[in-house]
Amino acid sequence: MKQTQVVTALNALAHDSRLGVYRLLVQAGQPGLAVGELAARLRLPGPTLTSHLNVLRRAGLVRDEREGRVIRCR
Repeated sequence: MKQTQVVTALNALAHDSRLGVYRLLVQAGQPGLAVGELAARLRLPGPTLTSHLNVLRRAGLVRDEREGRVIRCR
C-alpha cells in the first residue's frame, strides 16, 4: 500500500461507527453481511449507514455485491 492509501484508510476508520462496520465485516469473513443486518446490529439508520459505507468503499476497505434485493458487503 502506498502512503496516501494508508492515510485514506486510517481516516475512514477514524470514526466509531465506521470502525464498528469494518470490525463486523472482518468478523463475518468471506460471506460478508447484508446492509440490513449491519444496520440492525449497529442500530444505525439506513441513510447514516449508507454514508459510512460510502466512505469505507472510497477508501478501498469495503466492497459490495447485489444478490437479488440484498446488498452484501465484504
